[in-house]
Amino acid sequence: MASQRGQSPDRGSDASGPKQSSVSSHGRHRNSSSSICKDFLRKFVDNELLTSSLEDWFTGHSEDCGFKKPAFDVPFDLSELQNFDYAIEGVTFQQLVRMPNALHASTSDIFEATAHLALEDFLHASIKGLWETFWGPDESMPFSVACIHSTSSKFYPAEKAISSGKLDGVCATAVLLKNLKHSQGRWDHIVVLALLRPDIGMFSGQNDQQPSPAVLGEALFFALRVLLSRSLSRSSTILQNSDCVYVLLVDSQFGGVVNVQGDLNKLDFDLNNVYDCAAEWIKKHAQITVSSVDRVWNKLGNANWGDIGTLQVLLAIFHSMIQFCGAPKYSLDELATEHSSRLQSRRSERHLVGRQTNTNGLFRFQQQSHSPEIVEVQEEGAVNVKPKEILKLEVGSVVMMEDADWQKGFQINDILTDSEPPIYSATPVEEPTKTHLLYVGSSPSHLEPAWEDMNSWYQVQRQTKVLTLMKQRGISSRYIPQMVASGRVVHPGPCNKPNSSGSCGHPWCSTPILVTSPVGETISNLIRNGLFGVEDALRCCHDCLSALASASSAGIRHGDIRPENVIRVSNGSRHPYFVLIGWGHAILEDRDRPLMNLFFSSTFALQEGKLCAASDAESLIYLLYFCCGGVCPELDSVEGALQWRETSWSRRVIQQKLGDVSAVLKAFADYVDSICGTPYPMDYEIWLRRLRRTINEDHGKEIDTSS
Repeated sequence: MASQRGQSPDRGSDASGPKQSSVSSHGRHRNSSSSICKDFLRKFVDNELLTSSLEDWFTGHSEDCGFKKPAFDVPFDLSELQNFDYAIEGVTFQQLVRMPNALHASTSDIFEATAHLALEDFLHASIKGLWETFWGPDESMPFSVACIHSTSSKFYPAEKAISSGKLDGVCATAVLLKNLKHSQGRWDHIVVLALLRPDIGMFSGQNDQQPSPAVLGEALFFALRVLLSRSLSRSSTILQNSDCVYVLLVDSQFGGVVNVQGDLNKLDFDLNNVYDCAAEWIKKHAQITVSSVDRVWNKLGNANWGDIGTLQVLLAIFHSMIQFCGAPKYSLDELATEHSSRLQSRRSERHLVGRQTNTNGLFRFQQQSHSPEIVEVQEEGAVNVKPKEILKLEVGSVVMMEDADWQKGFQINDILTDSEPPIYSATPVEEPTKTHLLYVGSSPSHLEPAWEDMNSWYQVQRQTKVLTLMKQRGISSRYIPQMVASGRVVHPGPCNKPNSSGSCGHPWCSTPILVTSPVGETISNLIRNGLFGVEDALRCCHDCLSALASASSAGIRHGDIRPENVIRVSNGSRHPYFVLIGWGHAILEDRDRPLMNLFFSSTFALQEGKLCAASDAESLIYLLYFCCGGVCPELDSVEGALQWRETSWSRRVIQQKLGDVSAVLKAFADYVDSICGTPYPMDYEIWLRRLRRTINEDHGKEIDTSS
C-alpha cells in the first residue's frame, strides 16, 4: 500500500521510562540488560534489512536450514477452528465500515483510506464480539484499536491519520491494551498487530498458500519489535507475554496469521549487527507458525465471519486477549458444547427427534449419474452412524477412576435408576463403609458433537461443573449433593492416548465419571413401590425448598425438578430427608436454557424458554401434586401443557389437592401462583419457617436447620 510501510518507529518502544537507582547487583544487571535492549530496539528499525538477512533462509540456500526452505506449521488445526466456530455460533460481529473492493476502487487514495477505516472497524467488531461472548457484556472492554505511524511512533485512529494527511506514514494497525497513564498508546501495550498490505491474496491459490518472503519478513520484523518492547515493560502481565505474539496479514479480501514464539534471553544483543543477530534468533530459537491465506471479506466488503480465513484471524485475536486478560469467564469448550443443544433444538423444530424410521435422525443422500436430483435412501441403506455407547456397569463389578493425581476404585452395589443413562450406588474399594452415587458419561467421540449423548453430558460433565461452582461459592446444604470425586475411567489393557484430553480408541477410554454423596432412593421409585406417603410431602417440600434457597443465594437455579431428581436419604435414621439431585441443567446465567418437561416445567419456562424467580418453586408444586396422587393428563404438546396449567390453576385443582395434605402446602401453592412470571423474588425463609413449624407440630419431628 504506502511506500513507507517498512519503516518502523526509530524511537524504540516508548518503554524507556525514568531510570531507577539500585544498589543490588541484580538491579544493576536488570538496568544494564534493559539499556542494551533499548539500544538494540532503537537500531532495529528497517524490516527490509531483516528480510535481506533472512533471504537465504527463506529460499533454502542457507546451511542453517540444510539447504531446504523452512517448513512452517499452522498455528491452528482444523479441529481447533471448528471448535471455535461452534463456540461463537450465533455471536453477532457487526462490521459497519465495509472493506472496499480493489476492482471497484475509484482512486487509490480513497481506496486506501477506506481500507484502513474498514480494518479498524473489523478489529473493533472482533474484540467487542469476543469480549462480550467470553468475558461477558457486563465487564468494560479493556482494549482499543489504533494505527501506528512509522516515523513518530504515535498511535491514533485512522480517521485522524487521514484528516491530518499522515496516512502514508501508517505502518500497521494494532489492538491495544487501554492504559489511563498512557492514553496515547505504547508498543508494549500492543495485544495483536495487523499489517494491511496489497496482494496478500495472490498467495491464496498457491500450494502452500503462505505469504511471500518479503511479507513474512516484515511480519517477523514487527513481531520481534513487539516482543522486545514487551520485555522492557514494567507490567508483570506484559512481561509474562514477551515470548509470544500474533501478527495478522490482510489485504482488502484475504488474510492470514503469523505466530512467533521464542525466548528473548537467547537473542544476542550485538549493537553493531542487530539485523544478523535478529535473523539468527529467528532461525535458531523462534518457533514460527504461519496459516494459509484465505478469504476474509466478500465482494461487498462484509467479513465472512464463519469462514476459515476469518476464523483464523478471530482465534489469533482471542488467544492474544487471553494473554493480557487471563482465562475468560466462559471457556471455549464450554460454549462449543452448546452447539449440540442448539442442533438438537433445530432437529426438534424440524420434527426429526423421536422418529421411529431413523433413530439417528439422519438421511443418506446419493447423487446418481442419471438424475441431478438428491434422493432419500430408505432405512436399510442409511448411514450407519452409531451414537456413542454408554458404559454399562454390572452389580459387583469394580470401575477404576483417575484424575491428574490419583486413582480410585469403586464397586457397584446397585443400579438405582433404569433411565438412560443409569445412576449407580457404589462403594469406594478403600472405604467399604461408605456409599456414593456414581454417574458414568459417554466416551469421547470423533464424530460431530451432535451425535454425543447429551443426556450423559449434562448428567456428568455439566453437573460436575455446577457442583464445583457451588463449592467455590461456599454453598453447603445437606439437601444438595456433595461432589466426592470426578475423573475418567481407567480401562483394562494399554492406553496410548495422545494427551490427557484425548482418547486411544478403546471404547472406555477417557469416559468421564462423577461421584456424589449421599445415596438415596428416587421419588419415582418410592411412588412406584407405594412407599411415598402423604406425610412425606411436607418434608419433601421443605428440603427441596431449602436446597433451592441455598442455590439461589449464589444465583443458581435447578431447572429440572422431577421425581427422578429427588432422592430420599435414610442412612438408618428415624427421620429420613430429601436431597435435590440432577443439577446438570442448572441455570447459571441468563443465556442458559432449562430442560423442557411438559408436566414439570414452569409455565414461564414453556412460554419463554427460560426461568423466572419462581419457576423452580412452581416445578416443585407440580412434583408435590404428582406425589400426592394428582391426576396426570396425557400431554403431547407445549400448547396442551399450557392449557392444562391454566385450567388447573384457575379451577384451583392443584391447590385443593395439596390442601388435602396440609393447609400450609395449599397456601404455598397460592403464593407461588401469585408470583409466577413476575420479576418478584421468592421469599424462601418465610415458607421454610412455616413448613418447619408445621412438620414439628404435626409429626413431632425436628427439622435439621444447620444447613
